[in-house]
Amino acid sequence: MSTPFRFKEFTVKQDKCAMKIGTDGVLLGAWVNLDLNPNSVLDIGAGTGVLSLMLAQRSFAEMIEAIEIDANAYEQAVDNFENSPWGDRLFCYHAGFLEFVDEVSEKYDVIVSNPPFFGENYKTDNKQRDLARFQDALPFDHLLYGTAKLLSDTGEASFVIPFTEEENFINIAAQFQLYPKKITRVRGTFSSKIKRSLLCFSFHKNTVITDDLIIEITRHQYTDAYITLTKDFYLKM
Repeated sequence: MSTPFRFKEFTVKQDKCAMKIGTDGVLLGAWVNLDLNPNSVLDIGAGTGVLSLMLAQRSFAEMIEAIEIDANAYEQAVDNFENSPWGDRLFCYHAGFLEFVDEVSEKYDVIVSNPPFFGENYKTDNKQRDLARFQDALPFDHLLYGTAKLLSDTGEASFVIPFTEEENFINIAAQFQLYPKKITRVRGTFSSKIKRSLLCFSFHKNTVITDDLIIEITRHQYTDAYITLTKDFYLKM
């Protein structure tokens, strides 16, 4: 059984989820801009629910909703929400994303997703993990189409994706009138290649703010920038 992951203000059970707590999700949850004081948040592909929980800790949003297609992960997210300090503000739907988009008239001030992003070549024998991890479960064009339908006029949508997919993702987003507002490119160390892109989009064309984030100086010696970003969550930060 997988050990629950303990953060400073909440605990996440993850034994039913194919994808466990990872750096990507925590980075995104800490990085998302909440300066607009959102009232409504949508987490697409909730998994354990960690993104929703982080945004509940960081904001006063009255409605934080998540959607998860995998039955086991959905049950786990619901359990994690109910056992958190913010259970009255958190809700998870068990549905596919496009099905959800067709049925919901709600608009969201903030949309977040740590989407599946490996292609066919990475398929394994674990169907649950594949569903959580592979792009054909939620292709980028479906994700961005639905995001554009559900995002409020002044809202922002944020994602974490492989850096190798950044240009493609931005091009697809533009087809739905979503334009990058901020891009943070993530490296493991100063000498390593860029691994991830954190992307924030809105419906308004902006001068894009770009920066870099390096996680470690050496093994387990974290940079000041990474500590500042994650210290409200990780126990040992």
